[in-house]
Order: sequence, then C-alpha cells, then structure tokens
Amino acid sequence: MFAQSLVSMKRVFDIVVAFLGLSLLLPLLLLVAFLIKLDSPGPIFFKQERMGKGFRPFLIYKFRTMVQDAPGKGGSITVGADSRITRLGRILRKTKIDELPQLFNILRGEMSIVGPRPEVPQYVELFRRDYEEILNVLPGITDLASLKYRDEAEVLRHAENPEEEYVRHVLPEKIRLAKEYLRRSSLFFDLTLIFKTLLALVR
Repeated sequence: MFAQSLVSMKRVFDIVVAFLGLSLLLPLLLLVAFLIKLDSPGPIFFKQERMGKGFRPFLIYKFRTMVQDAPGKGGSITVGADSRITRLGRILRKTKIDELPQLFNILRGEMSIVGPRPEVPQYVELFRRDYEEILNVLPGITDLASLKYRDEAEVLRHAENPEEEYVRHVLPEKIRLAKEYLRRSSLFFDLTLIFKTLLALVR
C-alpha cells in the first residue's frame, strides 16, 4: 500500500514539474527549435526507440544535435568531437538542453524526472535479466549514471572500439547504478539527485 502511494506521489510530482517546466521554458524551446533549423537542414527533434517500463518500447524525444541521417554516417555510439555533431549541437549537449523535450515523454507517462536512463532495445536484450529488475520502474531523465557519465562521449573518446567499451564496461556500471537507485529510491533521494543534476549543470 505504501509503495503504491509512493508511486502515485512520484507521478504527481513528475506531471507538475514537467508541466511547469514546459510552461516556463517555452520561449527557450521555441528559440532552440528556430536555431536548429537555422544551423543545419533536418528535423528539429531526434526520435529514437528506447525500452520503457515493463519492456514496452517508446520513442524518446531530444532536440537534434547531429547532422541529418547521422546513424547512416557513423556508428550508434557518439565519441568525443564526433564530426556528425552540429555547431549548435555541441552547445545543446554541453548544457543538456537537448534533453528538455523529454518533458513531453514524462507527460505521456513514458518517463519520470528521476529514474534509470532508458536504453536502446539491442543493449537491453544483452542484459535482459538485469533489466527485468530495472524496468519495473519508469526510466528517467536523470539518475546516478547520468551524473557519473555526464560526458559519456568524452569517456569513450580514447577507446579503441567505443561500442565494445560501452558494452563491456560502461553499460554494466550503468546497470549497477540503476539497481542502486532502485534500492535507495524515495522522494527525498529523487530530490537529492535533481539538486545534484542542476548543480552539475551550473558548474
């Protein structure tokens, strides 16, 4: 009963924060959309299938930070100073503004403010047993792994094989941190992670 009440409180918190965030940031969102169209040809939003709660796939939304048809011009992993990233895209990634459209995912009930970052289906299948535990909750915009791997592209930059490095080392650590979040999950812990995320952005 208490666990169900906690989930309901978290959902109400998510909806309120997402709605207020979209309302207050609307001028910024419109400006970014305009600048993306000005900076390079292609759509405003980047959409990609991710695995959600209960293994239900959904489309995650981000502001586009790479050239059009980027997956066809390189690997699925973004590394360091990837030439596919646009000039504006570098700023959006650095400030994490590219993540703001995920507030729409929250309103749609597909994501939460805080929760394990949603992964692409191909990587989820590689660690399906672990994700059977992790995907009991909604994925989130920020979590422990987001704080540790805030500049993931830079972490993978010097790897001989970035995708292999991601699967062998980075993803298992993300999974460990996701399970740690589940063990420590509470409204207070969520607020702590939100504060740490905002602090990291300011720094």
